[in-house]
Amino acid sequence: MIRHFRTWASLALLLFAPTAPADDASAIHGFSTDGAAAQRQLEERFDAQLDAGNLRQWMEKLTAHPHPVGSPHGKANAELMAGLFRSWGYETRIETFNVLFPTPKTRLLELLEPTPYKAKLVEPPVPGDRTSLQQNEALPPYNAFSIDGDVTGELVYVNYGVPDDYEELELRGVDVRGKIVIARYGGSWRGIKPKVAAEHGAIGCILYSDPADDGYAAGDVYPRGGYRNSDGVQRGSVMDFTPYGGDPLTPLVGATDDAQRLSLSELEVLTKIPTLPISWADARPLLEALDGHLAPAGSTTSRITSLSIEPSSAGSSASQAA
Repeated sequence: MIRHFRTWASLALLLFAPTAPADDASAIHGFSTDGAAAQRQLEERFDAQLDAGNLRQWMEKLTAHPHPVGSPHGKANAELMAGLFRSWGYETRIETFNVLFPTPKTRLLELLEPTPYKAKLVEPPVPGDRTSLQQNEALPPYNAFSIDGDVTGELVYVNYGVPDDYEELELRGVDVRGKIVIARYGGSWRGIKPKVAAEHGAIGCILYSDPADDGYAAGDVYPRGGYRNSDGVQRGSVMDFTPYGGDPLTPLVGATDDAQRLSLSELEVLTKIPTLPISWADARPLLEALDGHLAPAGSTTSRITSLSIEPSSAGSSASQAA
């Protein structure tokens, strides 16, 4: 047994012994001296072909226009990347998939009382940012895969809108059934918030970026810094990925022309209640209308808020370089 142990110990020392002198500055762990020199030369040849100016040029082209899925600039980006890869010797092709991509027709958010307020629901151009002038090309702020809806009810602040927040509300005797909830971004993925709200009986969900988390309280706002300004809105999908991911109409298979598709009425991944993201500039009048006790991480109630969302359900083509 002792001899067997020593045999394995000797083998381990052999496998992990350095192959180049420890004081050799050109040594690379796992390489012999000659192998390390060859590897250094190969890396130098590779580095000599890189140009930071190319990276800037490509990034400017890719971001010159809004490019949501199925958009003209999205297709142009795919063709640009495919062409670059071909020029580098890669076999490249572009495949097209027809996916469900809902975009909104009507977005409306109004505080009816005590002080009427109609949310702007827009991001005005930012001085010095030419791309923010491309209003006609950009999609408006909305949450993809929210259901259509037109609901009216009391507004309840639910902090981050995660399960712990609803437990706190219940302890304080606050019920969200039949009400519209307003939750700040953070604390969880955005799609969790309308899902949990619906499970507790809410009829609508408003999401906003609180400046305490993403705004002036955290640092300089855009364009001076990287944090969200007062009119900035966080977009994004709220699709429920629990059943499956990918295209909602073609679960677990590619969304090709001949793929079998579900009907809209069969979809399980859409939200159960209408959901809309807003800026903290639009959220402020709503929050100021809340009455009740100060909520450290709980909720208070306001008067009446009306929320109306009507996204389209038209499919769109997405191009991807492979």
